[in-house]
Amino acid sequence: MAANLALSSGFNLRSIVDKEKLPGTNFTIWYRNLRIVLMQEKKEYVFEQPYPEEPKDSGSAADHRAYEKHCNDSLDVGCLMLATMSPELQKQYEDSDAYNMIEGLRAMFENQERVESPHVIKMIGHIEALDRLSFEFDLELATYVILQSLPPSFKPFIMNYHMNSLDKTLTELHGMLKTAEDSIKNLNSCDDC
Repeated sequence: MAANLALSSGFNLRSIVDKEKLPGTNFTIWYRNLRIVLMQEKKEYVFEQPYPEEPKDSGSAADHRAYEKHCNDSLDVGCLMLATMSPELQKQYEDSDAYNMIEGLRAMFENQERVESPHVIKMIGHIEALDRLSFEFDLELATYVILQSLPPSFKPFIMNYHMNSLDKTLTELHGMLKTAEDSIKNLNSCDDC
């Protein structure tokens, strides 16, 4: 009986993810297997919830425990994700947390032909890495850095963004840039008509 309890408490599905590495073309299968493993480990929530803001010193003990649990779970999931990626993807995402990794990968694999999406994801990863090194970027500065790193074809988008005083998270900005990129590609293909 004790052996059965030890066996059931050590139940681990991580070998499923090891079978299907993410080289870049099998995102759907890899993601499905990863979600199965994380459901079993009760850590799937880190994909739906961005990194929480650290509670103030005056925060309750429960808030501090919830923050620490989320940070630890996000680290575990992020390491698992990196361990099951190709070296190229590991380099690209090594400075991202689990939430931003999965958001970036989803965006990247929605349309393999997107050019700017990997660049923006890499920029967000660099900004997050600086944040972890206590060089905090406020959202306005982070947005400015990303927008200024774009090629000249995005000048109309950048001007519109500033004229409308948009205030978006980096993930929302990434989504807007994907839409703008599609529009730019469509305009360029119409120029050839």
